[in-house]
Amino acid sequence: MTAHFMQNAIEKARQIKLVIFDVDGVLTDGTLFLGDDGQEYKAFNAKDGHGMVMLRQSGTQIGIITARTSNLVAKRMAGLGIEHVYQGQKNKVVAFETLLEKCQLETSQVAFVGDDVVDLPVMGKVGLAVAVADAQPIVKEYADWITPRNGGRGAARDICEFIMRANGTWEATLAPFLPK
Repeated sequence: MTAHFMQNAIEKARQIKLVIFDVDGVLTDGTLFLGDDGQEYKAFNAKDGHGMVMLRQSGTQIGIITARTSNLVAKRMAGLGIEHVYQGQKNKVVAFETLLEKCQLETSQVAFVGDDVVDLPVMGKVGLAVAVADAQPIVKEYADWITPRNGGRGAARDICEFIMRANGTWEATLAPFLPK
């Protein structure tokens, strides 16, 4: 990343009040485990989850917009305290616009984290478009910032910390965890 590219991303991140995550390929590595009974399994990264909790505690809202529907996703997000969960969204822009209105935010105040072409329509509307490190190459072309780590492997934590640092909330959010 060039210095100009990074500075532009930091400036955009300072405006963010809501971060929206895709699930498969962003909060997971994109692998889907399917059991003989038809049950679907996903693996989530605990460090990503804690980053999302810290981001929420710092005052930034979090949303989920995913094309697939899974009870597991609903359960995981509830466990993280994330209320804005939109599953089964084949057209993610509709859910995005609903969430924007619900939170009473401008597009410039929203970040979206994606990995594949189905995420591009929303990425093109937000203030900060983020691609995970292993996103499809075309998705990276439209990103304002690319996480250092892959989806499901720390990418969510990367963007959470990036937003908190840009907003100046990182130190206060981290303070309760530091040895005294």
